[in-house]
Amino acid sequence: MDVGKRIGFLSFGHWQPVPGSQVRTGRDALVQSVELAVAAEELGLDGAFVRVHHFARQLASPFPLLAAMAARTHRIEVGTGVVDMRYENPLYMAEEAAATDLLSGGRLQLGVSRGSPETALRGAEAFGYVPPEGSSDADLARGKTALFLAAISGQPVVDADPAMTGGVSGRLAVQPQSPGLRDRIWWGSGTRATAEWTARQGLNLMSSTLLVEDTGVPFDELQADQIARYRAAWAEAGWERTPRVSVSRSVIPVVTDLDRRYFGERSGEDQVGLLEGVRARFGKSYVGEPEQLAEELVKDAAVREADTLLLTVPNMLGVDHNVHLLQTIAEHVAPAIGWVPLGER
Repeated sequence: MDVGKRIGFLSFGHWQPVPGSQVRTGRDALVQSVELAVAAEELGLDGAFVRVHHFARQLASPFPLLAAMAARTHRIEVGTGVVDMRYENPLYMAEEAAATDLLSGGRLQLGVSRGSPETALRGAEAFGYVPPEGSSDADLARGKTALFLAAISGQPVVDADPAMTGGVSGRLAVQPQSPGLRDRIWWGSGTRATAEWTARQGLNLMSSTLLVEDTGVPFDELQADQIARYRAAWAEAGWERTPRVSVSRSVIPVVTDLDRRYFGERSGEDQVGLLEGVRARFGKSYVGEPEQLAEELVKDAAVREADTLLLTVPNMLGVDHNVHLLQTIAEHVAPAIGWVPLGER
């Protein structure tokens, strides 16, 4: 069933004991993430998503956090944007994901990917995961993802021990299983080619906050082209269900003097630069009066094409200020792009 545009928040989960920070410890980041999810549900938002980063003062272990979010909420989706699969044991992750999804009542929306630039040098290798000779980090992440998808789909992944099964041989699947979870896995894609690959795998598309290519067109148009290619590849693959597509935006309504001190007055522009030696295009931040932001988002080509908009939040300003920002967006900005609060549809 088409429920129209969905909106959620995406938190990077930073914490730092620095002046002005309301999130000074790891506990602060975790507890406040749960509190923000509760508040977001009360505002009628659709999703509470968190980034996952290792070896940094950010959120790193999503499943306990998502389970805690689910325990305190009833309707809002809980998810990631994204889990770096290079670091994961795919079978253990399948158990954790299924358990979290069951506890949430089927509300888990799990974004995964090959990872993003990070502070650690070969961080996944410190976890014990080294790409086989001749293969890349991307190969490692995709191979693990394939095994993870097989496991959550109930496919047998290990031989049974007849000595422990009364002489019965065969193969065993990971337990527990959570029906429908396979359809709620997303791939974080940073190029148009990987978006097409994502469609062929039958995964939802989580379009990256940056695209690791630059064709000279504005970021939103490049992202819209990525989404169009994804949907075309999805149709060609013959999948029966309708896929979901999300984009992320930094949207900061300025309505108080405190907002102005933090964020200024005006929206930014696209940024273009080099990322790991590749020319990349980053999306701009939307900053300004709510009416202005509504007009700008309506014109954003990728926001129009996606069914889900994830609002990146400045989490270190604390729960109260982020609730203020989300409430302003919910009341004065989001309706312009076709969003209706979760409890009203």
